Amino acid sequence: PARVHCGVPVICIGNLNAGGTGKTPLTIALVERLIARGWSPHVVSRGYGGQLTGPVTVLPHQHSAAQVGDEPLLLATFTPVHVARDRGRGAAFAEQAGADIILLDDGFQNPTVKKDLSIVVVDAQKKFGNGLCLPAGPLREPVSAGLARADLVVVLGTDQDQQRFRQMWGHALVRRGAGTSLAEPLPLLTGALCPLQTGMDWQGEKVMAFAGIGHPEKFFATLRAVGAVIVHQEALQDHQPLTPQLVTRLVKQAQGLGAQLVTTEKDAVRLPKQFQTQILTLPVRLNLSDWSAFDTALSLVCEIKHD
Repeated sequence: PARVHCGVPVICIGNLNAGGTGKTPLTIALVERLIARGWSPHVVSRGYGGQLTGPVTVLPHQHSAAQVGDEPLLLATFTPVHVARDRGRGAAFAEQAGADIILLDDGFQNPTVKKDLSIVVVDAQKKFGNGLCLPAGPLREPVSAGLARADLVVVLGTDQDQQRFRQMWGHALVRRGAGTSLAEPLPLLTGALCPLQTGMDWQGEKVMAFAGIGHPEKFFATLRAVGAVIVHQEALQDHQPLTPQLVTRLVKQAQGLGAQLVTTEKDAVRLPKQFQTQILTLPVRLNLSDWSAFDTALSLVCEIKHD
């Protein structure tokens, strides 16, 4: 099918690994960066886990995660989000809705929309796993093929993990010009996910933690890092529906342990309404050490779009 060409810049946020690498926190960080600079970004998402085919604008107070997916519901509290199975129609819909820049969430392997800037997110700890594609490894496509289409790479993790990632995969972050011997390093952004200061003092707080995200153990580690005492932790499937039966069991179990139930922001949007006030969240935000590579790439895109 013909690719959709938008009249506004399209930034694609994707990954090579199946499962969580930190795309949602990066999308939030990009939205906040763009809004601060006077843009009106809209997010276009496939609405993974939702029933609506769209295109439809996500309304946080009306839609449920079962309808539009948990990530779009969370992102819609920051900026307009449109869910569409057909990403091309979604992008056109966002442009009509007033977007002057579009963030295409998890569309890196999807060829239906012409992208002006493609960002690949990597978890420095998980890296690219064993470097093999599904089902033998964690990759959706080979590293070399994926990075050949990337304009920017964002690596998330501790300084130690960043260093190990560069030692193992630094060679893959160099692009060879087609038919030339020229090699140029891919622009790299580094950052880490940090707990958001919400005024909650977690130090010594007895908690029972549950998470249905790509890597629940990361959430549990973050809770420990802020001083919470985890008396029980439950790792659910990624995007697992939080049925009233399941949540009732978790609430009773936490009460029996004399612990406060806590989950992630992404899980919280899937909670049945009646439980939303009983369960705390520990939000995380992405802190990028230096935005200059992104700012440069974006200004290049804008120049090309205006010519």
